[in-house]
Amino acid sequence: MNITRVGVDIAKSVFHVHGVDRHDQVQWRGKYSRAKWLNAIVKRVPAGAEIGMEACASSHHWARELQARGYRVKLIAAQFVKPYVKSHKNDRVDAEAICEAMARPHMRFVAIKSVAQQDSQAAHRIREELIRQRTAKANQIRGLVGEYGLVAPAGIGQLRAALPRWLEEAENGLTDAFRVLLAGLAEDLRHLDDRITTVTAGIERQAKADPVAKRLLALQGVGPLTASALAGALGDGQAFRRGRDFAASLGLTPHQHSTGGKNRLLGISKRGDGYLRKLLVHGARSALRHVGSKEDDLSHWLRHLAERKHANVAVVALANKTARIAWAVTRHETSYEASLAAGPLA
Repeated sequence: MNITRVGVDIAKSVFHVHGVDRHDQVQWRGKYSRAKWLNAIVKRVPAGAEIGMEACASSHHWARELQARGYRVKLIAAQFVKPYVKSHKNDRVDAEAICEAMARPHMRFVAIKSVAQQDSQAAHRIREELIRQRTAKANQIRGLVGEYGLVAPAGIGQLRAALPRWLEEAENGLTDAFRVLLAGLAEDLRHLDDRITTVTAGIERQAKADPVAKRLLALQGVGPLTASALAGALGDGQAFRRGRDFAASLGLTPHQHSTGGKNRLLGISKRGDGYLRKLLVHGARSALRHVGSKEDDLSHWLRHLAERKHANVAVVALANKTARIAWAVTRHETSYEASLAAGPLA
């Protein structure tokens, strides 16, 4: 038996495998527990064979484990596996579909993340969730206090300033029972602020220590948070053939709807990593706000674009260009050169 390609449907406890030879003849179908499936692979599949999995929870961990044992691992996004699922969906059929999908000559694969990349992305995801929780807590406070006729101006800073006044003022209509509840909510808000500050400081320290993130900090509109997120997403840049592919993975390229030989480009696709796209767009908006006094080529390009197009178009165009520059700086291990930034990019 000479298995050359294996599709694996991973789960929490039960793993299904589907192996074929170089003639695409089925040589192995199996069902194994979490503790035994890796040993089964090593026993049945020769080193150097291709093993494919859907890019889902724990897939990067298992990919690293398989790579350490000499296998070539390919991770596939779930939406690219779905067309190859035959008949009714089950784990065995999914493993066969993965095996089939990974053999397609033009299939796109997901880059395998290192432990350092996962650490970085975990910090960003935790921070983003804490911010959502803080926003929800602030909205809850505003809604509850509003029932007593008290309203704070817009902005979480204004709410923080208003809370002590509401608690101390005796004639504002708040009952003693509600003051106790409001004090607890204010403490919850302070705790979330402290957690966000701690996680943000950790991300900034990591960005200053990471050589890739340090180079990315030179880009316009890129701060420590964005540099860290870009470094975590790009890795060594090998996963993307060109800068446009990376920008497309962030949803910063136009959505296309063409037929009958007529090409029609719409707004940006907004596919892929929405968090990183948001950081790049916010950074680009800040850069546009301060572009008036700068005389470098990129600032001239951005200023002239903003004069001809809507400000939002200029912002997204700069975010797109920043993503491409970030790929080039990372992929070629070079420093940012402002004189080249305004020119056409790959």
